Amino acid sequence: MKHDRKSDFVYQFFALIISVIVIHAVYVTVIRPSARALLAEQAERQAAGEIAVTERSVYIVIKDFEQETCFILALWAMAIIGLKARYGLEEQRLLAKPLLEVKPATSILPEDARKYSRPLQALPDNKREFLLPRALLTALQRFGSTRNIHNASAAVKEVCDTESERLDSELSMIRYIIWAIPSIGFIGTVRGIGEALGQAHLAVAGDIVGVTTSLGVAFNSTFIALIISIFIMFLMHQLQLLQERLVLDTQNYCDINLIRHLQVR
Repeated sequence: MKHDRKSDFVYQFFALIISVIVIHAVYVTVIRPSARALLAEQAERQAAGEIAVTERSVYIVIKDFEQETCFILALWAMAIIGLKARYGLEEQRLLAKPLLEVKPATSILPEDARKYSRPLQALPDNKREFLLPRALLTALQRFGSTRNIHNASAAVKEVCDTESERLDSELSMIRYIIWAIPSIGFIGTVRGIGEALGQAHLAVAGDIVGVTTSLGVAFNSTFIALIISIFIMFLMHQLQLLQERLVLDTQNYCDINLIRHLQVR
């Protein structure tokens, strides 16, 4: 299905802005205040002489900027995946409709190609750009001009192959996000370990709260990033499966409802 690149860019841009606003608002109002309260309680226990134990609260695990960035990218990727999945489902629903209305025993001659093309050309602009009408219309036009069934079948394959390549190329942004999320987690790991090493003298003096907090940043950021990356990768593979099925089902639809009816005298 062809889409306006400008409108897709605008959608992705605003999806990113909304993701930043929503995730940052949740962090500012809920996550970081809760994490600070838990860490302050832990520091008070340390000051009272109790054994300092790092609280494994979800607020502390996800409180840092690296995890916030990962959640922003994840929400952005989900918005892009959701848009492309909606496009794919709209095209799948079109496969259930008899666009050509060819009866089982009917033969389509080259002279009939224009007649069967008219219903496809009469479709609304948005539906006419779907993969199935484009494949059927291209095959009929090729059959009418060349009077060759093999050329019509090849036209369907060409359209479907081109669409498959286009759909795959449009997943590049999602692939980049899936790569970027673990990378941001590793940045948090390096930052946390660096902060822990900078507070080693405090740990030697007996104050290990700062060191454990920094090490928590190091490990929690990678932990959360890997979990998010696995989830987004699962969604992307489901989207790829939907798109691949669409292309294969379109080829099968054209073979059953058009190609096998073609006949040359």
